[in-house]
Amino acid sequence: MDAISADNPELLAIQGRLQASDSEVRRVALLDLADLEGEDHLPLIIASLKDPAAAVRAEAARALEAFESDASIDGLIALLDDSDPAAREAAAQSLYELKQRESARRILPHLTHPSAFVRTTLFRALRELRVAESFAPALAALADADATVRREAVTVLGYLKQPQALPALTSLAVADPEPEVRRAAMGAVGFASDESILSALLDGLTDPAWQVREEAATTAGKLRLENAQDQLIAALQDTYWQVRLRAARALGCLRLSRAVPPLIDALSHSMSNLRKEAALALGEIGVPEALPALEQIRDDRDPEVRKSARLAIAQIHAAGQSVQILRKEGRQ
Repeated sequence: MDAISADNPELLAIQGRLQASDSEVRRVALLDLADLEGEDHLPLIIASLKDPAAAVRAEAARALEAFESDASIDGLIALLDDSDPAAREAAAQSLYELKQRESARRILPHLTHPSAFVRTTLFRALRELRVAESFAPALAALADADATVRREAVTVLGYLKQPQALPALTSLAVADPEPEVRRAAMGAVGFASDESILSALLDGLTDPAWQVREEAATTAGKLRLENAQDQLIAALQDTYWQVRLRAARALGCLRLSRAVPPLIDALSHSMSNLRKEAALALGEIGVPEALPALEQIRDDRDPEVRKSARLAIAQIHAAGQSVQILRKEGRQ
């Protein structure tokens, strides 16, 4: 009998079940062990990471997502090399759920692991930790041979928001051969404080992959890049509705009066999501010329569109009243 369970009958009983010949009994015992939520049973869970049954190893990995300890993190990292995909995925998910900055020091030494799956998983686990030490390995990983690793490294850099990463990210946004990487890079450059990324975003709005065009439109709106207005207006006619939707949202952020006519045209589109976004964008722009078209969709068949139309109409009226008040105060 080991010391961790000698004075705990419930834990002792579970420990006995963890030695059962039936792997399902061992797996269920781990579930019961996790319900106890005590630090004293952590060694039993870590030991189960080496169970001969893959289902038990996966269950142990899932149980460890609640523990922040060197031993549990090291065990999960080791399990990323498991022969069973379910066990590997469970370890990857638990590492991601361990959103504690202290775990980064255990992860960083493994970022050059020979397995692309392991490298991808560890960068994914690091991205929301925002530790400065992950900057250099993430920047280096932009040249990784595996696209999924490059994508996760891009995301880490996007979270860190270091201006010195922008040249590499903008280059990747237009030149990487994989659309998933270009899309991630288009989103990651959204922390830029100037128009140094404008050229890349303009290229992104005409990218062959609609996912990249969608992300470029989102970032252009987020950064309120007025020099992208022509491309965003053109994107309202994109073949893919996802791009048109993001372009409408971006034009609302830019509050461009010249975008009003194409946005009014979008109010009659067959897709309700696009009608809703066009209405909201017209409300943000706030010009009275849009009121007749918005009044026409107050009885739209989609309740979300009706709600958006009412909000937009109220915004435009409020904007008009504000202008009148300012003019009156100016005369006084």
